[in-house]
Amino acid sequence: MSDSLSQANRQARTDYDALIIGAGIIGAATAWRLQQLRPDWRIAIIEKEQSYAQHQTGRNSGVIHAGVYYAPGSLKAKLCVEGNQRTKAFCKEHRIAFEECGKLLVASNEQELKGLDQLKLRARQNGLEVESQSAQQLKQREPNIAGLGALWVPASGIVDYAEICRELLRQFVEAGGEIYYGHELKQLRERDGEVQLQCTPKQSSTHTATQKQPQTFYCKQLIACAGIQSDRLVKSLGLSVDFQMMPFRGEYFQLPSKHNSIINHLIYPIPDPTMPFLGVHLTRMIDGSVTVGPNAVLAMGREAYKKSQFSMVDVQQMAAEPGSYRLLGRFWKAGLGELRDSIFKHSYLKRVQSYCPSLKVSDLLPYKAGIRAQAVDKQGNMIDDFLFAQSEQCLIVCNAPSPAATSALPIADHIIAKLNLNAPI
Repeated sequence: MSDSLSQANRQARTDYDALIIGAGIIGAATAWRLQQLRPDWRIAIIEKEQSYAQHQTGRNSGVIHAGVYYAPGSLKAKLCVEGNQRTKAFCKEHRIAFEECGKLLVASNEQELKGLDQLKLRARQNGLEVESQSAQQLKQREPNIAGLGALWVPASGIVDYAEICRELLRQFVEAGGEIYYGHELKQLRERDGEVQLQCTPKQSSTHTATQKQPQTFYCKQLIACAGIQSDRLVKSLGLSVDFQMMPFRGEYFQLPSKHNSIINHLIYPIPDPTMPFLGVHLTRMIDGSVTVGPNAVLAMGREAYKKSQFSMVDVQQMAAEPGSYRLLGRFWKAGLGELRDSIFKHSYLKRVQSYCPSLKVSDLLPYKAGIRAQAVDKQGNMIDDFLFAQSEQCLIVCNAPSPAATSALPIADHIIAKLNLNAPI
């Protein structure tokens, strides 16, 4: 980012009480809630893409998580359990399609079967109703799924999070909020009681040559929900950065329509307790299709959704951080396994056949990939819970891993509470 704002400062000021960076579901939920609490404020969202939900919000499996996996008492667990109920309530109120289809965590071997008891205990500590299922009960629920036993989680569901995001933004704009799409942040500075943002409109068929000139925004309060770019924003504010963002590509496949009825519920493997990812699962999508995935492959770019994409800047920045080497050194074997499964369909399929043996390689059809924005500390540890960085007038959401989409509404309240913006006006 350039150190000079001279050109932008010569232009007319655009002043706001609050600006939100990012039109994903967390940015949308925060803007929507803040507009409700501060109706007299001038509030806007700045988004570098030409539309909303273009990254993690629009590239996930659409699961409404219940809160089974997360450590009792953690912020992640609290916000997920609350978010599960609030997401469903929001969908009911605004007629957004969702389904409470429930989830089965399937144990494929004796070791995983032992892990079910621990998951059951954790789920109940988080206030969830769950039931153990024998192999026979599992077969009755899911004739096409094989396992020694399972954990039944009835509160889990499915939805299209992009639709929730769209509705949040519609209400935000209707209440007076503004959205600047196609505006890429180039400079961020906090000084003299205000925050300055220099943005460059990106090329679009709707942008004129005049609109493409740099534009500077000013605000009293900045909230950044920028996902994979969060560490760069923290650095630009001169705050201490003891983490880095690493991109892990989650590759999915879609089953042929003839398999749309192959499962009745969400089917998940028992997760490896040493890894933060939940494994390759079968997901009923809200449109009736079924997807398989995701894996977790280190991507060669923060937005490298395709295997062929490569960003020299992103790779160089990862290579310069000690946390990268320490993380890869600790999980090199698992990383090679993920890479192998990414390259060879047969290898990927074996992970699914452990609980759904009838599937074949020919059943794995192309589907869009996503990028998991994972915060990693300097010791090479993956940061598991939500993480925020805060200055006098800025708050940056640094780490918002799954179940962030499920938790978006309570996350918005948490952000506003941290800034003390929910106090009476």
